[in-house]
Amino acid sequence: MEIGIYTLADLTLDPQTGKTISSKQRLEEIIKAAKMADEAGLDVFGVGEHHRLDYAVSSPAVVLSAISQVTKQIKLTSATTVLNTIDPVRLFEDFATLDLLSSGRAEIMAGRGAFLDSFRLFGYDTEDYDKLFEEHIDLLLKLIANEKVTWKGRLRSSLKDAEIAPRPVQQKLPIWIGVGSTLESAERAGRLGTGLAIVMLGGDPNLYKPLVDRYRETAAENDHSLENLKVGVTGHAYISKTNHQAIEEFFPYHSNYWLHLNRQHGIHQSISRGDFERMCRKETALFVGSSQQIIEKIMSQYELFGHQRFIAQMDIGGMPFKKVAENIEKLATEVAPVIRKETGK
Repeated sequence: MEIGIYTLADLTLDPQTGKTISSKQRLEEIIKAAKMADEAGLDVFGVGEHHRLDYAVSSPAVVLSAISQVTKQIKLTSATTVLNTIDPVRLFEDFATLDLLSSGRAEIMAGRGAFLDSFRLFGYDTEDYDKLFEEHIDLLLKLIANEKVTWKGRLRSSLKDAEIAPRPVQQKLPIWIGVGSTLESAERAGRLGTGLAIVMLGGDPNLYKPLVDRYRETAAENDHSLENLKVGVTGHAYISKTNHQAIEEFFPYHSNYWLHLNRQHGIHQSISRGDFERMCRKETALFVGSSQQIIEKIMSQYELFGHQRFIAQMDIGGMPFKKVAENIEKLATEVAPVIRKETGK
């Protein structure tokens, strides 16, 4: 199994100091984290996309290109690209360029986005929310497969024998579709034959099993080889010496993260300590605890999903870089070797 980390680059005040770092410092720390993850032997590093002042990254390809110059082996992916509101040709060109700069390490994780800011910003109609995604993913897959493309849609101008350049190092840029809880999205990923990345921020992992089942069933119905299909699990994670210590240390940041996120949606409340402790129980999907508990959670989910990738989001809620760095080290040295050994049997 591939093990990695990702960041959404949120700019949130540190609940311990009451201070918020600058976008410049946030980007510098993200590049430092990626370099550390690469040197520690992790497999994947992802960068998210938002178009708000409380996030530091609006262009994952630019940030990942900078990261490509200070790393050697780690795969570089968006997490996620808001595919509804980005032109597929520009997206392909940017990630093909990243693939060239990184010697074949670029990937795209595409999603529909949790915010609508980019619709207004780039002149798209929210009424076309799902239609835009369907049309853009169709075009993107054709761009990946062909050097010259003829294509016609309804919401974007048509292409006729268009030269698509540059071409990446990889024969085909890997594409994943990010899915929260909708069966339709999992079905779409199966129909198109892309990877499936499940966003699991808590709750019972069994609730996500139907997504994986529908994905694989639909892929088989559309004659995609199951051997080539990949499932990834993504979620919040924090590792400490004991389960209790992990809860004590992570709660202020996790609570702060949800308070910040809920405010963006007009909800002025966060998660209580009691709710958080219940979310961290052994049988749940929140990856908080000792290294052993994280291993047990990943392996339990592996038995459930048979997935090929796990990537963790650690740097949330204003967490200082020192704690992020400590978690990267624990994930790489205490968790990843065991997971790789067990899943490689």
